Formats: sequence, structure tokens, C-alpha cells
Amino acid sequence: MPEGYTVAVVGAGLVGERLVAELRRRDFPLKELRVLARSARSSVLAGETFEVGVAEPEAFEGVEFALFAGTEGEKGAAVQLAREAISRGAIVIDNGSDFRLDPEVPLVVPEVNAESLEAHKGVAANPNCSTIQLVVTLAPLAREFGLKKVVVSTYQAVSGAGRGGVEALEGGREDAFPKPIVGNAIPLIGGVGEDGYTTEEKKMKEESRKILSLPDLPVFPTAVRIPVHTGHSESVYVETERDVDLSEVLEVLGVAPGVSFSGDAADYPTPLEAAGDPKVSVGRVRVEGNAIEYWCVSDNLLKGAATNAVQIAEYLAGAHSGVTSASGALGARA
Repeated sequence: MPEGYTVAVVGAGLVGERLVAELRRRDFPLKELRVLARSARSSVLAGETFEVGVAEPEAFEGVEFALFAGTEGEKGAAVQLAREAISRGAIVIDNGSDFRLDPEVPLVVPEVNAESLEAHKGVAANPNCSTIQLVVTLAPLAREFGLKKVVVSTYQAVSGAGRGGVEALEGGREDAFPKPIVGNAIPLIGGVGEDGYTTEEKKMKEESRKILSLPDLPVFPTAVRIPVHTGHSESVYVETERDVDLSEVLEVLGVAPGVSFSGDAADYPTPLEAAGDPKVSVGRVRVEGNAIEYWCVSDNLLKGAATNAVQIAEYLAGAHSGVTSASGALGARA
């Protein structure tokens, strides 16, 4: 569509602002960009002043892509408004958790399973931020070596909890987390289920299996909040179907879509360095027999949210350049 698309960004918080910035940075073909929220107001997002409209059914008239910033809680705006947007001709890309495990809704990381979008019914779901960076690194390993088990510990930035989390780190509020975050580490993100896993950890388990088309893959996550502003880190242990050599693992990671990797097994990217980078950075790669261990970091507001959502929109708009998917090989193995 030479004249571009009419896009609505629903939400004017941290993720909404990053969505605006990514649409501009990636030069998404825009005819009109609307920002919608609970209340009408004038807001500056990513250096632009927007007359924010009210997120209501009529606001989606003429919209072709509706990008919902989402929440990490349940019953986000997309639950009330997605069907209204779809009925008016929009494709909804939701960053919230409400549709992720719906079997009728594709859960998409474009470098991994972009082709699943071909079966969308008006809604595509953006995975959880910690899940996205995990599967970007797991997919090439699954394709080349097969996966038997994954153990992951996350070290997640406060911005993953929204502005309230950032304010807590900056000393502005005390109720954002169950315990003080400054100078601390909190191994509890979300509520705890009967099995002892938190909601954040359950998301990693279930979403990873769906995205990789490996429904029985054993995934054992521990999710920890740490006093970092932006950038999630993960320590990952993977058991593969066969023994592997360090050299072949380094080669696979070195060409993996969406992965930034120096090729040096001793290299270690940090969340401070990851902030502002739309890729997932990998380092500290170790191999013994069929076990691979590595460290990865990613900007949770970019690849963990906004960048991934805009990549989904690009694929749906037909702008496939830069979106390389390993889904065919994963599906064949699964």
C-alpha cells in the first residue's frame, strides 16, 4: 500500500511510547498514527506531541493495525476492544497476556515462527518479554541440535513492571513490589500457583512450548526482579538431543536471526549495554557433552515488547525483509 497504513497505538505508557518510537525508527509505512488511552489528553511520546484519543470502539474506524501496549495483568484493554477493532477492519497485535495461549491466536516471535501469522483470525499475540529473548536464542539450537530440557533463571528490570516499577527503583514509591527493590533481588514476579511457580514463570513455560511447537518440552524457569532500570538478563541451561562441540554452537549462534553474538565464548553482554538495542545479545557460552549454558540480555521494552510487535505488523503488511524465521525447521523436528 504505497500511501501507508493507519495505525493505532493503544496505551501511552512505557511500552506505548516505545511502540511509537519503533514505528518511526523502522520506517513502518504510515498514513496516519493515532495514540489512544483511557482519557483524552495531549502527550509527548518519543519526542512527538500527540492529541491522545479515548480508546473506545469508534476510535478504530479506518484503522488497519491496532497495536495494544498491553499489561502484565489480566483483562487488558484488548479484551474489551479487540473485537471492536477487528469488526472495523483492523488487525490487532496485543502485547498483553490475555490471548497468548488461545489456540486460535498465533503467539509470534518473527525470527522463530512468523509463518504462524498466516492463520491469524484478526488477532496476533506478542509473547511475554522474558519469553521472547529466550526463544530467539533457543530456536537455532532446537533447529540444529534438538532440545531435551531447558532451565532458565531470569534477572528482570523494573521497567517490566511499568512506570510504577521505575518509580520504585528511583525511590518514589514503595508498593510496586512485594519487598524493597533498591539493593535487592526479588525471586517472585506475579502470584504463586499451587505448583510453586509464579505467573511469570508459567508464562515462560507455556509460551515457549507454543512458539517452538514443542508442547512437551520440559522448561524450568525461575524469575527474579533486580534493581536495573531496563534490560532483562537470563542464565540458560539447555540439554540437547546429541552431544555438541563448542565450535558448532558458536557457529550456530553467530548466524542466528535476531541474535547479537561476538563469537567469543568469554564475552558477556550486560543489561546496561542492551538498553536501546533491538536484538538479543548472547555471551558466556559453555558446552559439555549435550549441555549448553549461556547468558543472554535484551531490552525488555524493545525486543521484549515494541520491536517484536512492529516486526509482526511488518510481516502482516508484507514487509518480510529482515524477518528470518526458523519455524519450518522447528515444525519439522517437532
